[in-house]
Amino acid sequence: MRIPAHSVCTAIRDDIVTGVHARGSRLTEELLARRYGVSRVPVREALRTLEAEGFVVTRRHAGACVAEPSAQEAADLLETRALLEPLGAARAARRRTDAHLRVLRGLVRLGQERARQGAGEELRPLGGWFHETLAQAAGSPSLTALLTQLRHKIAWMYAVDAPAGPVEYWAEHGAIVDAVARGDGERARALMALHTERSTPAHRLRFAAGGGRTERVRNAQPRVNTASVRQ
Repeated sequence: MRIPAHSVCTAIRDDIVTGVHARGSRLTEELLARRYGVSRVPVREALRTLEAEGFVVTRRHAGACVAEPSAQEAADLLETRALLEPLGAARAARRRTDAHLRVLRGLVRLGQERARQGAGEELRPLGGWFHETLAQAAGSPSLTALLTQLRHKIAWMYAVDAPAGPVEYWAEHGAIVDAVARGDGERARALMALHTERSTPAHRLRFAAGGGRTERVRNAQPRVNTASVRQ
């Protein structure tokens, strides 16, 4: 069975984000095909997609390599996120479905419960699902794709500290959902803008110009089994 290129792309991207493929390292089609248990054709297609997304660059005499974004490029991602997340929330207030709202409310309830229990290790994936669902509720495939790509690249470039006040953090999520449920796009936009601004200082660069240490942002594995790769 031919493994779709987008599944191979997801596997390679995940390995780049988690550091399995280090920044600047070569990505040869032959080795990647062997690692993921596929032919070179879907690997080649996946590398083209990842190059368009900014995870991969093609260098003369070296071929495909993992990109090495600068600190300025990383900062630009957070600025772009600060513009697009509020836009997505405003659109979600106008376009969300009842199904989106049920999922969002369920995630907020679970997040608030885990925050009160001090289960910090569960909050990060819940936060990711919340923002992903809100982006989908915006009813704009292009915007959803941009926000998804931003989340992947931010996770690659930044380590994120747990919020100092997780209960308050999830209360902010709840307020955003309330505005979305009422169809109040301007309030949803404003609340998301504030939420994004407050979360920015928790981001620390995974790299720095002079070495490998992380740097706080100031305001202003094993072989992949492709049979189980998500389609």
